Amino acid sequence: MNFKTIIARGATPLLAALLLTACAAPAFHQPQVETPAAFKENTVQRAADGSTWTVARAAEAQPRGEWWRAFHDPDLDALVAEATAHNQGLAAAAARVRQARAIAGIAEADRIPQVGVGLGAQRARQSPLEAGLAPGTPVNAGTAYKAQLTASYEVDLFGRVSSNVAAARGDAAAVEATQRSVLLSLQADVAQLYFRLRSLDAEMETVQRTVALREESVRVTSRRFELGDLGEFDLSRAKTELSSARAEAIGLQRQRANAEHALAVLVGAPAALFQAPSRPLDQAFALPAIPAGLPSALLERRPDIASAQKTMEAANARIGVARSAMFPALDITAGAGGVAGTVGEVFKWSSRSWLLGAALGMPLLDGGRNRAGVVRSEAALDEAVANWRQTVLNAFAEVEDNLSGLRVLAGQGAEIDAAVVSARRSAELAQKLYDAGRGSYLELLDAQRNLATVERTAVQLRGERALTTVGLIRALGGGWDAPARSDTAQANGKAQAKA
Repeated sequence: MNFKTIIARGATPLLAALLLTACAAPAFHQPQVETPAAFKENTVQRAADGSTWTVARAAEAQPRGEWWRAFHDPDLDALVAEATAHNQGLAAAAARVRQARAIAGIAEADRIPQVGVGLGAQRARQSPLEAGLAPGTPVNAGTAYKAQLTASYEVDLFGRVSSNVAAARGDAAAVEATQRSVLLSLQADVAQLYFRLRSLDAEMETVQRTVALREESVRVTSRRFELGDLGEFDLSRAKTELSSARAEAIGLQRQRANAEHALAVLVGAPAALFQAPSRPLDQAFALPAIPAGLPSALLERRPDIASAQKTMEAANARIGVARSAMFPALDITAGAGGVAGTVGEVFKWSSRSWLLGAALGMPLLDGGRNRAGVVRSEAALDEAVANWRQTVLNAFAEVEDNLSGLRVLAGQGAEIDAAVVSARRSAELAQKLYDAGRGSYLELLDAQRNLATVERTAVQLRGERALTTVGLIRALGGGWDAPARSDTAQANGKAQAKA
């Protein structure tokens, strides 16, 4: 064996390995993103007696993702179920998932040979020249009947097929994650609109009490004006306050109607046929304590992050598809059948025909087209990585926003509750002083107006806390369950979870 033969035998497998490595999709490496050890705004939950405890996780037997059941509200449960079944945006997202899965199936089909069958008939007449005869020689027309079984297969020499399959699978997984994100957003939107309606009902209840108080004030003031105890100024002021309170009530009715119509769209019902009963959000309504968990867990729970992750993986696989276009492609074709002048003779052994071929082709001069395709696919991966990182940063910020919102609203709520108590006492004292003739009507109006404002603010804060709680669940990616249990079971669970 000479030196050239040794070099050739050693270089051939090395060259083949280099070609395979060059065109295959690069190994996917998870991009790094700075993940904090804990949420800055996260606070430790405390039991009623002041001891710290952790919220128990849902058991495996409990349904996953039904986070809205933590509010223990049958009306909310029914609305979410109706929206999940009839929302058109969710139906469109499900259709996109089926499309993506079908595209992945099309890519998967390239892994196996493609087999087909063909039947046909052809009648033709050749010219004497085509038949190899002298000019002017008569040539009769002939009919040929054909039956063939064909097969074709692309040998995945340089990973084009496998990379294309990986990209299609990644796209399908990304679309599925997007559907879960649409579902989570739909559920959260339904819950927030529902609590918005209940908050508006509570506001309307507060304003209606103010309207009733103003009507009583106008009635009493009118009577005293007729008796000469008060001047026309006090009566005009009382009527002004009554009209203003009624105008506020009408404005709240418009807001409630708009919210109700928006909720109808979410549940997939015509606005004219949908009606949400009035259920004021009272002070006794208890919000669930939402465990924020660790920031690192957020990367696994948020469906939008999962979608961005799968998009990255698909973009990485498409680099392999683009690289494979620069290298040879091997196609194998085969066919067998029969060709005869009559139908009965097509399937005779003497009429058999067959073919077997292999074609190896690769581009030589393409003006840089394939190289540009590789650069484009690499840039698409860079874009997907940047979008993933941006999605992660937005997720962290949304959790911090809602945690901060709950903390601030809790402090505001405590202060406003104390303000409501003192405002009610002030209104009572002002009414007594006015009735005794020791206080002016302006002082009474001021105390009553202050009470109405504080009570309405308390109701609004209550609604904001409910909306922010739902917003936190949305930011955490859903999937948090608070299974319905009896009071005894809840007490036992808290006792076992106390630190």
